[in-house]
Amino acid sequence: MDLINNLADFRKKAGYNQADLGKLVGVSRQTISLIERGDYNPSVTVALTIAKVLGVDINEIFRLEETDEKE
Repeated sequence: MDLINNLADFRKKAGYNQADLGKLVGVSRQTISLIERGDYNPSVTVALTIAKVLGVDINEIFRLEETDEKE
């Protein structure tokens, strides 16, 4: 399963750049960038904090998606 997110959309709608959101969440701008690109899965604490700061349900930002695993 892959963790899919649309963090960038919600961040932009809220009027934050990556650095601003990072400060509010307590992580670096680089971490926000990595999450948005799907190169880093945030901890539960960070994901919940992001949702709280943006004022949306965590399920609106993050979702698990099935992957086709070929053997």
